Amino acid sequence: MFTYTVWIVLIPFFLFILIGFFGHKFKPLVSGVVGTSGLFASMALSYYTAYQYFFVVGKTGDVFGKIIGYNTVWLKLTEKLHIDLGVLLDPISVMMLIVITTVSFMVHLYSIGYMQGEKGYMRFFSMLSLFSFSMLGLVVATNIFQMYIFWELVGVSSYLLIGFYYTRDTAVAASKKAFIVTRFADLGFLIGILLLSFNTGTFDFLTLTDPNGVAITQGSGIMFLGLSTMTWSMIFIFMGGAGKSAMFPLHIWLPDAMEGPTPVSALIHAATMVVAGVYLVARMFPIFHFSAPVALDVVMCVGAFSSIFAAVIACTQYDIKRVLAYSTMSQIGLMMFALGVSGYGAEEGLGFMASMFHLFTHAFFKALLFLAAGAIIHAVHSNYMNDMGGLRKHLPITHITFLIACLSIAGIPPLAGFFSKDEILAAGHEKSMMLFILGLIISALTAFYMFRLYFSIFWGKQQQYHHTPHEAPKVMTIPLILLALGAVFAGFIPFSSFVTSDGKPFASHIDFAVAIPAVLVGVLGALTAMMFYMKETNIPETISRSLGGFYRAAFRKFYIDEIYLFITKKILFNYVSRPVAWFDRHIVDGSMNGISYVTNEVSTRIKGMQSGQLQQYAWIFVSGAIGLALAFIYLWTL
Repeated sequence: MFTYTVWIVLIPFFLFILIGFFGHKFKPLVSGVVGTSGLFASMALSYYTAYQYFFVVGKTGDVFGKIIGYNTVWLKLTEKLHIDLGVLLDPISVMMLIVITTVSFMVHLYSIGYMQGEKGYMRFFSMLSLFSFSMLGLVVATNIFQMYIFWELVGVSSYLLIGFYYTRDTAVAASKKAFIVTRFADLGFLIGILLLSFNTGTFDFLTLTDPNGVAITQGSGIMFLGLSTMTWSMIFIFMGGAGKSAMFPLHIWLPDAMEGPTPVSALIHAATMVVAGVYLVARMFPIFHFSAPVALDVVMCVGAFSSIFAAVIACTQYDIKRVLAYSTMSQIGLMMFALGVSGYGAEEGLGFMASMFHLFTHAFFKALLFLAAGAIIHAVHSNYMNDMGGLRKHLPITHITFLIACLSIAGIPPLAGFFSKDEILAAGHEKSMMLFILGLIISALTAFYMFRLYFSIFWGKQQQYHHTPHEAPKVMTIPLILLALGAVFAGFIPFSSFVTSDGKPFASHIDFAVAIPAVLVGVLGALTAMMFYMKETNIPETISRSLGGFYRAAFRKFYIDEIYLFITKKILFNYVSRPVAWFDRHIVDGSMNGISYVTNEVSTRIKGMQSGQLQQYAWIFVSGAIGLALAFIYLWTL
């Protein structure tokens, strides 16, 4: 009955073809309307699928099972090893269908107004459709190789979207940076896939992730450097997820990706590309759990460090889109952290549920933040909060929706972010008190940098604008209002009744021993930001000066980009690339050139023997015959 779900994926693909090849025959606005209408169709089918799966046929007994909606063999390698293309429906893939199509539809609708008048309007909507097709194909993959194919398509489409303004050198550099950095990570992903398939003999998710199956135990007895090959395969697969989700130290592409149009930032950083890594770990979670504690500890440590690292940097940035980019990195780190501390099963799998819950709520408030930032930039023609202030009177709808998103991400009840972040902190608290305290610190920093952004934009110093800022058109404000509703009410969904690590629903509740400290630190962070930035004061400058080198390092993003440049330019280029280039030029090319030179010289010397003169041939023949005769006589007389 779920065969129709393939159209959820295919509709954006056909939109990409239609708009990309034939969009120039219509007025530009038609491309936006057609693209948005197509995404609405995919979204409607996704909501219908969610209803059918969660409330009609998805549950067998007390377990939400896995259903193959559509499948076809694409490439057959052996009887057992083949690559299929299909649609796998289970709690996390159905949840991701809702997230991706909803955010993508909102971005499409918003872009009709935001991108109006831009050169390449039709190209933009064609690329948006390609990106949506790639992400949808990734989350419904029936096997890990299908996921890898669409994983790379996501990389290609994000490269095209980030570099949309191809006449700007910064945009071109940012798109190349994102593509190259994630390619290094994807090499690890591919190595992990090959190790996994070598051990298990399959790519299929149903077989790989069956906790009672044989495949999950394969390779556990083969050791390398103290770890099983199954553990190594999970670490390499996580490397791919860490690159796509911008985890430290593969995060350097994320802030530069802000060079793309703001709707692209919302689509990439809210609920789609950057959460692909979280989804990958969640999809492979039974194997990660089987490979515990090492594989999950790697996920936990990378997620926790990335989260606090990005939160500290976000407190120092002035470009509002870069603040939101580092905020995304921090929130994705929290999701990874929750997966890393999770067990498997109804009682132990709180972290898994919390991670997916936060992914769901984060999609609404982070998409809202980016789209509201686009409306602000649209009004003042600047990305920098230093050029803003007092905008609440000019942009009332943007002001209210942005405030709602800030309250939600700060974990203020009863907004959506409170419920999902509370579950993450509860999962950390179950693991250890130190992890809980770390989560509280991240929560406080999150509230501080978000309300620093809010007060700097909408309060603070009243700027003298060249023109009076005005609210965005309705086609841009309607998505803000709809996403704000999600940021308010999404947390009331009893998420543990639908999405769990083993498919068995369980009852979750608010742990007040966790919730109260979390709310208090969130309020403290917001009040601190209000004291610093609601009115023009010298407090921020005084504190930044007192922090000295630490503040400068955080402002410069702890010099990670400079370290990468030093390693590549000073070390790799000078001590690896130059010697290799010299060897290639002088030894490889030199030997080939030498062989060709000798060949040419010999050819030049002996080509006279093929002159075509009969007298010369007769002389050579007679000389050769006399020489042979003399040699024969000499040998005969010995």
